[in-house]
Amino acid sequence: MKTESPHPPVAEPAPDANASGTAATGTEVLLQDLAEQKDLHLRLAADFENFKRRSRQESEARAAAQKESFIVELLPVIDNLERALAASASRDSSPFHQGVEMTLTQLQQLLRQHGVESEALVGQPFDPHRHEALSQARDPAQPDHAILTVLQRGYQRGQKIIRPAKVVVNEPAPTQQGHHGR
Repeated sequence: MKTESPHPPVAEPAPDANASGTAATGTEVLLQDLAEQKDLHLRLAADFENFKRRSRQESEARAAAQKESFIVELLPVIDNLERALAASASRDSSPFHQGVEMTLTQLQQLLRQHGVESEALVGQPFDPHRHEALSQARDPAQPDHAILTVLQRGYQRGQKIIRPAKVVVNEPAPTQQGHHGR
C-alpha cells in the first residue's frame, strides 16, 4: 500500500550556472546592510555625544544663573553693612563696629572668591554701560564727565555687569558763547 504525504514533494533546485553570481549578490547585500548599520551606529553615537554636550552646557548655564541670582540677593546686605559703617561718625573700636567690619570683609572676600569684583570709581570717566548716573555736580578740580561720588557700588563678574554703580557725575564746565547783536 502506498501512503501519500500531505505535503507535495519538494523539487530539488537544479544546479545553476549562476549560483556563484547569486552568492556574490548575497554578499553584496550583506555588505550594504553592514555599511548602513555602521552609518546608523556612527550617527547615533554622534547624536548621543551632542546630547551629552548640550546637557552639560545647559547644566552649567543653570548653575551660573542660580549663582548670579544669589549674588544679586546678597548685594543689598553688603550695602546695608557699608551704610552702617558709614553712619558711625567715629571709627571707634567698639566690638559692634568691629563685628560689622569683619562681616563686611568676609562677604567681600566671598564675592571675590566667586569672581565678583567692584572697583574704585571716583575720578574715573563715566561709562553709561557700567554706571548709572543719578545726578550731576560741578567740581572744577575734576575732568568733565568724571565720577565724583559713588552712591552705591557696582559689581561685575568677568565682563558681565551684575549691578551698575550708582554715581554722581561731574557736569561739563559752562561754555562762554559770544553774543553778537542782531
